[in-house]
Amino acid sequence: MDLFFDRHRRLRTSDNIRAMVRETHLHTEDLIYPLFVLEEDGKRNAVKSMPGVHQVSLDYLDAEIDEVVNLGIRSIILFGVPKEKDEVGTEAYQQEGIVQRATRQIKANHPDLVVVADTCLCQYTSHGHCGVIKNQYVDNDATLPLLVQTAVTQAEAGADIIAPSNMMDGFVAAIRDGLDQAGYEHIPVMSYAVKYASAFYGPFRDAAHSTPQFGDRKTYQMDPANRLEAQREAESDVEEGADFLIVKPALSYLDIMRELKDRYPLPIVAYNVSGEYSLIKAAAANGWVDEREIVLEKLTSMKRAGADLIITYFAKDVAKWLNKG
Repeated sequence: MDLFFDRHRRLRTSDNIRAMVRETHLHTEDLIYPLFVLEEDGKRNAVKSMPGVHQVSLDYLDAEIDEVVNLGIRSIILFGVPKEKDEVGTEAYQQEGIVQRATRQIKANHPDLVVVADTCLCQYTSHGHCGVIKNQYVDNDATLPLLVQTAVTQAEAGADIIAPSNMMDGFVAAIRDGLDQAGYEHIPVMSYAVKYASAFYGPFRDAAHSTPQFGDRKTYQMDPANRLEAQREAESDVEEGADFLIVKPALSYLDIMRELKDRYPLPIVAYNVSGEYSLIKAAAANGWVDEREIVLEKLTSMKRAGADLIITYFAKDVAKWLNKG
C-alpha cells in the first residue's frame, strides 16, 4: 500500500516514551489536604459517608499533621466543628475558636506547613446557613463584618491563607480591607470564587455538621447550569483583590476551570469535593473500579483543565502513590 498517514502511536510504545512526552503532571506539592478539627477531647471520629476521613480533636491533631508532613504534603485547609452554635456563628470569630486554636498548635510544631483557613459561618450557626438570617433569608451585608472578624482572628492565629467560602457578594473586598486594616496585608485570599449549589456536597455536611436546618443555599451559591455567571463571579473577586480562585466542585466543572485559567493570571484551585470522593470510595470498596488509577486520572484531568492546586480528601493516598513512583 502506498499510503501516508500520521503514526501517533510511535509516541506510546513504552512507559518511558509515554513519560517523556507527557504534557500534564501531578505532584505532591499540588495537593491541599482538608482537615476537620473537632472541639472535643479524645476524639477521632470516622466520617461514615467519607471512608478514611476523620474529625480529630486537638489531642489527635499533632499525629495527623505529622503524617501529612512526612508524606510531603505542603498545605492543609482547616474546617472547624465547634461544640456550640448560635444564630450568628459567634464561635467562628473567637480568638479561642477551634480553627484558631488548631492553627496555633500546628504552626508551633510545623511552622513551614501552609495553613489555609476556611472562612465561613455555616459550621458555627444553629441554622446551618453561611450568614446572618433575617426573615428566613441570608442578609448579605450584615454577614460581611462577621466574615471579616473571622478572617482577622484566623490571621492573628497564624493562618497563612484565608479562604472565604460563603459566596456573599463583596466578601473578598470586605475581607481584603479588613485584613489590610489589621496589618495583615501580606496574607493572601484564596477565594471560593465559583461555588455551585451542588448535590456533591452531602458527605461534607456530615463531616462539618453544616446541613442547613431550613431551605437550601441556592440564593447564594451558583446555579449549576450557568457558565457566564461564573465569569462574572470570578471577575468581581479578581477586581476585589483575590489572590487565588477556587472552582467548587471540580469534576463536573472542568470547563469553567479552563475558562478561568485562560482568562485570569491567578493560581486556579480545584476543590475535589466530598461527593466526588465518596463515590469513588464506594465503587472501589465494591471492586467496581481501580481506586488508584481512577483517582490519579481524575486529579490529572483537573490539572489538565487548568488547576494549579487541588484540594482533595485523597491527598494522603495520592502522596503515597506518587512517592512510590
